[in-house]
Amino acid sequence: MAIFLLVIIYLAFISLGLPDSLLGAAWPVMQSDYGAQLETAGFLFMMIAGSTIISSLVSGKVLERFGTGNVTSVSCFMTAGALLGFHFAPSLVWLVICAIPLGLGAGAVDSGLNNYVAAHYKAHHMSWLHCFWGVGATLGPIIMAQFISGQHSWRSGYLAIAGIQFALVVILFFTLPLWNRGTENSNTASNEEPENSKDAFDNEDAQHVKPLQIKGVKLALMSFLFYCGVEATMGLWGSSFLVNVKDLPAAVAAQWVSLYYAGITIGRFITGFITFKMSNHTLIRIGQIIALAGAALLFLPLPSTFSLVGFITVGLGLAPIFPCMLHETPIRFGKKHSQTIMGYQMAVAYTGSTFMPPLLGFIASHSTIGIFPLCIVVFVAAMFLSSEKLNHLLKKNDLLTRHESSSKVL
Repeated sequence: MAIFLLVIIYLAFISLGLPDSLLGAAWPVMQSDYGAQLETAGFLFMMIAGSTIISSLVSGKVLERFGTGNVTSVSCFMTAGALLGFHFAPSLVWLVICAIPLGLGAGAVDSGLNNYVAAHYKAHHMSWLHCFWGVGATLGPIIMAQFISGQHSWRSGYLAIAGIQFALVVILFFTLPLWNRGTENSNTASNEEPENSKDAFDNEDAQHVKPLQIKGVKLALMSFLFYCGVEATMGLWGSSFLVNVKDLPAAVAAQWVSLYYAGITIGRFITGFITFKMSNHTLIRIGQIIALAGAALLFLPLPSTFSLVGFITVGLGLAPIFPCMLHETPIRFGKKHSQTIMGYQMAVAYTGSTFMPPLLGFIASHSTIGIFPLCIVVFVAAMFLSSEKLNHLLKKNDLLTRHESSSKVL
């Protein structure tokens, strides 16, 4: 029963990924249809992500009252309706209006499912869960590319994705009883957890410290900020960069961006197996180095083929970072405050998604979209430095804690 429920959760995360990559893939065509400025996509993206932040902040109380299954079903219905609204939108104003329920639905699904899997399933499922988000994010541009390269328009692409979302809503509705059964079974398993599995940071001193006062939390928040800044900026402005700077057709550019999401997807699938043999912080470091190498390929004045390799490389590098940072939260800061800190991290992550891509769009509209690869390099480098400084701080604190413990024993 728990495995079947996990399959449903994976399907729900596919639905979460499908809309995330649509706007960036379709915008080169949508922009000309509406006669809009380049930075308008950044504003729409900001509306979606801003609504997601609000939804994430209130999701705790909503989930507690209505349950994960009900909230997930309603949220998917909201995103499906919003995508249908994009199909019919006669003007930019209607796109802005539809962006709000699209973001609200996505935030509730993301927060609810991440928390549910973290609480009720083993660690490697976190990577595979986000791998299935990548499946949706990869399929989105592929589906859109088929429509904008044929006789149909981008509106038909949004209609097709909305249809998939509505189909998932039906599946979720008929499987609602499984959520309560899955919770009961997993709670029984969690009660059998051995005592030595508790985190070493959960001591008496930690009980009285506010989450933001714990050493390293702010550095962790910075890592999430820049990670989502990179991921969202690549997805939103990648097609525009390839069309306007590399002179590629819009349909080809959309397919190349889908390969970026494919890199994230494949990387997270592989990461799920590697977590059995390698620590989270090692996977995070390797991923950041790979992403930095891919960003360098985009930045250097090389032929277009290298840009394709750069997109895929960045995707592969980003793959392990987000799920591993999420899973590392209770290990870094203790189980007592992990849920609160997790909420802070998700809010800051969405903040990065909300403001960094529009910032690039604003700058590009007053200069050139050619600054895209430079921004990617800067974001990845900032994420890497924040993460490494956090690792150094945590290692120093761990050594200090061990020294104090041994002194008490002596």
